[in-house]
Parts: sequence; C-alpha cells; structure tokens
Amino acid sequence: MRRAPRVTVPQIMGILNVTPDSFSDGGQFEHVDAAIARGIELRNNGADVVDVGGESTRPGAERVSPALEQQRVIPVIEALTAEGVTVSIDTMNAETALAAAKAGASIINDVSGGLADPEMYRVVAETDLIYIAMHWRGHSTEMDQLSQYDDVVADVRSELKARLAEMMVWGVKPNRVVLDPGLGFAKKSRHNWALLGRIDELTSLGHPVLIGASRKRFLASMLPADAPPADRDLATAVISNVAAEAGVWAVRVHDVPSTQIALSVYRAMQKGKKR
Repeated sequence: MRRAPRVTVPQIMGILNVTPDSFSDGGQFEHVDAAIARGIELRNNGADVVDVGGESTRPGAERVSPALEQQRVIPVIEALTAEGVTVSIDTMNAETALAAAKAGASIINDVSGGLADPEMYRVVAETDLIYIAMHWRGHSTEMDQLSQYDDVVADVRSELKARLAEMMVWGVKPNRVVLDPGLGFAKKSRHNWALLGRIDELTSLGHPVLIGASRKRFLASMLPADAPPADRDLATAVISNVAAEAGVWAVRVHDVPSTQIALSVYRAMQKGKKR
C-alpha cells in the first residue's frame, strides 16, 4: 500500500483549472484538448502531480453541479493518466471524487476537508486514495465573512484535528491523509502570514502538509495595484522555498518552472550545510 510520502524537498503540484471562471487562469484550459496539453506541459516542466479542478473556488464563485464538474474533468483525467501523469482531483463532491478515482486519479484534494459533502469520507475510505483535507469554514460566496479567529494557527490546528477525528470514524486510514491550512479561504492577509510563519504547529499534528499560496490575494500587496495575478509567481516561489525549509509534503502552484528554481536553490543550500 502506498503511503502519503514524507519528503525532504516538497513535491510540486501543478494547478490545472478546467473552468471558465478561476481567478487567475479561468477560460485558458476549459476545453479538453487544451487542458490535456497543459497537464502534460506541467508534468514535463517538473510537476510531480497535476491537480485537475472543474469548479472555481475563488471568492464569490458560484457552485456547479457534479455532472458539469465531471463533464469537465473526467476526460482530462483519463487522458493524462494514460500518458503516465500522476493526477489529483480537486473537488468537494464525493460523486466526482469517486468518478475521478475510477478514471485514474491517485489523490483527492478536497478544499472543504469533507464538510461540503457528507459522503466524501466514505469515498476516501472506499478508494484508499491519498486525501488532502483543507481547513474550510464555508463556500466561496460566504467565506470572507467567516474570517474571525482568536489565534488563527491554534484555531486552524484545532479545526483540522476535529476533521481528522471524524474521518477516522469513517475508516479513513491516518497514513493516507495530508493537511492543508487553507491559505486565502476565510483568511485575511495577516492570517495567511501567521500560518506560513508557524507551519511547524501544523506539522506537529503528525500528518504531511500541503501549502497552496500560489497567486493568492494576500500576495498582491507586494506588487503594483494593477499587476495581474501571474505577477505573484515570484512571491509564490519564495514561499515554496520557505515551505521546503519547514518540511512540507507539497506545494500547489500555477507556475512550475519558478518553483523548480526555488526548490533547486533550497536543495543546493541543504547540500552546502553538509560537511
């Protein structure tokens, strides 16, 4: 049985949004052929995993039906896995997660951590896929109103711990679970920086951690007001280096080449420490 691997250098999860409305690249890869080509490009550029999503989770985004979501993602997953690409399915829907598993996906990446669909943990236990459970408080249309915390790191840690307890009841194996603090989801800028600065408090739960900071709004303050989301890739790459230092399992990014460079710098520095 494969475990969620613990690595000294994070895996790179390349983002593939098969949607018309994602905040950074919506519409670029919504057609199947374009999405397949992009997925192969991400793999060839160094992505260890290609994360395929058919529903936007940007702030204010409307939900789509599982049928439409599957119409978008299943042909892409089937084609990419046939090409030897390791695929994760980015979904909150248990029905889509199961369909993706049958199509060849190896990982379920659930931004709701199982809260959006009561059947998700059953599917995770049934498929025995690696399961990424993100910290989540509500859907995109309401999450900006849910960003009140006493201590964001302690609160996120506690809420993720509660999710872990619940999924174990459903028979999800602990060694299949990866945790994601949910940067940008019901979080203000200061909350995201606190989570990044205290990753060790999240890894202390004993599970691999995924960091997904790529092109998110809290990075915009470092750039000119009119800068497009793609200009946040340099800041994202720096965060990938910091995440590597903290020992995370993977980083989820739009721009794989810049992340490869950042992690190469980290790798070289680690070698430089050895005598």
